[in-house]
Amino acid sequence: MTRHFLGDTAVLTRRSLRHILRSPDTVVTTTFMPIAFMLLFVYVFGGAIDSGTESYVDYLLPGILLVTIASGISYTAFRLFLDMKSGIFERFQSMPIARSAVLWAHVLTSLVANLVSVLVVVGAALLMGFRSSAGLVAWLGVAGILALFTLALTWIAVIPGLSATSADGAIAFSYPLIFLPFVSSAFVPTATMPGPVRAFAEHQPVTLIVDAVRDLLTRQPAGTGVWVALAWCVGILVVGYAFAMVTFRRTVT
Repeated sequence: MTRHFLGDTAVLTRRSLRHILRSPDTVVTTTFMPIAFMLLFVYVFGGAIDSGTESYVDYLLPGILLVTIASGISYTAFRLFLDMKSGIFERFQSMPIARSAVLWAHVLTSLVANLVSVLVVVGAALLMGFRSSAGLVAWLGVAGILALFTLALTWIAVIPGLSATSADGAIAFSYPLIFLPFVSSAFVPTATMPGPVRAFAEHQPVTLIVDAVRDLLTRQPAGTGVWVALAWCVGILVVGYAFAMVTFRRTVT
């Protein structure tokens, strides 16, 4: 049974990845906005922002990476919505394949597509002067946090992808997720914010995840911050997966 599920998921993932390769504008669109934000904040606002670091792009990049992921997962919801409306889920159900394989294929495709987008944004940051002395273990830690964050948001994206009544509705859920890093430590230190905003910013998960990634990239003592960030990612992933599977059973099976 497990081999059957894994084989079906692999075949359907290749199908989804081929769709991405046929429309590379998806990656371009996903990376355009984060890179534009990075250019704007570094070269326009950066001189007026005291981040407490020598290079503002070094401070900024972790938050931009989370914006990149939040922007990218909207396409997962969009592609799921298109599959729902085209009736492809019903056609797959009439075939001897694992029912949830098509769902997992979209999730894994999101992970691969967002990895490519993140690499493109990191490349742009390097051209803008980003430098990191982090070692291999630290970079693997960053990759692990970003991968878990991508999976967590992707499973949340599955819910509107399956239940939305329009393409705009499927995509619109990502707008608050893209905005959330702006009320965090992603762009400016939370100490510069007014009281109520600062309280929210310091205790929301994006700040904790951004700070953990930043500490790893700058070789700062991460302490328990990395574990707290991982716990948030895993917690969001578990909740998102549970609600996504409930939605899947109600709308498809």
